[in-house]
Amino acid sequence: MTARFTGQAVLVTGAGSGVGRAVALAFAAEGASVAAAGRTAASLDETVALIRKEGGSAAAITADVTRSEDVGTMVRRVVELFGGLDVAVNNAGVFRGGAPIADLPEEDWRTLLDTNVTGVLLSLQAEVARMREQPTGGAIVNIASNLGAHSRIPGVAGYIATKAAVSALTRAAALDHIADGVRINAVSPGPADTAMSLLPGETDADRAHRMKGASPLGRISSTAEVAAAVLYLASRDAASVVGSDLVVDGGASA
Repeated sequence: MTARFTGQAVLVTGAGSGVGRAVALAFAAEGASVAAAGRTAASLDETVALIRKEGGSAAAITADVTRSEDVGTMVRRVVELFGGLDVAVNNAGVFRGGAPIADLPEEDWRTLLDTNVTGVLLSLQAEVARMREQPTGGAIVNIASNLGAHSRIPGVAGYIATKAAVSALTRAAALDHIADGVRINAVSPGPADTAMSLLPGETDADRAHRMKGASPLGRISSTAEVAAAVLYLASRDAASVVGSDLVVDGGASA
């Protein structure tokens, strides 16, 4: 494997578990210094320990992306630790579902908006503000979902609306800031090997059986496969890719 990100400073939000942790590990494996950000210090410390165990460079930053003060401090901390900000992955998100839109609790709706949409907006603002001042610019990848702009299912309208917003926000921000030297794209995963893809009471084996019929590929994606898509969009290999939304869902929304 080539070390595509040697010498680069990478910020990953929601890096304490799941896709965020896989993305952080993948960047570190390719030479980046990784700032693992999120709300829970213990899980971030686990991510950092995994990276350091493999000889990588990483630090944990506790931050709530729904708070502009936290987000500003998060970006400044990355610069203090690693000297700049070359790549940012806005992965922090929440899921609320299980009821039709008429029965969606207002509290769930506001939680979805605050984290999945406002959190991405605030992160973009702070990241772009730093990157456009750098001679080398930067790359940003937002994590959306195949549920939203690409497909819909009953019972999760709030989540779908917020992830569709991430896709649209990504494209609009990409046009706003490519002239500043900042490339912005999105990855839209389908069900991946995380707790979020498990139905209530479902085991990993149950999920595997369900996905044989639910996905054209016949299985869920691994978190490493999602991370690979993120790294591609953040790399120089994707230098002319601007405002894309790369779907990684085994063909479910094809």
